Amino acid sequence: QVQLVESGGGLVQAGGSLTLSCAASRSIFSINAMGWFRQAPGKQRELVASISSKYRTYYADSVKGRFTISRDNAKNTVYLQMNSLKPEDTAVYYCAAQQTPDLYDSWGQGTQVTVSS
Repeated sequence: QVQLVESGGGLVQAGGSLTLSCAASRSIFSINAMGWFRQAPGKQRELVASISSKYRTYYADSVKGRFTISRDNAKNTVYLQMNSLKPEDTAVYYCAAQQTPDLYDSWGQGTQVTVSS
């Protein structure tokens, strides 16, 4: 199992930007997909963005045009660039790896993102 460690969370004002990083313990080159999820208090965890091994991306409607997911296979790292942040983006953000098709089976510990109004 790949181990994942997120970093880059913090407190930012509405309209600001943050970049989250997810460092993997081994090569992510052959991993089916890498994803960023988030969970706000009292809400279900939701998929925010994902990127496949072929660099195909997916974004939730709520973040399209504001967030960008990318991967650097040489650094075994996945990024989530978040711009124009809104208070409703406040959540714990988790990185996950889809080593098995259609199943995210490795998770990081999460990083808190708080957007103040």
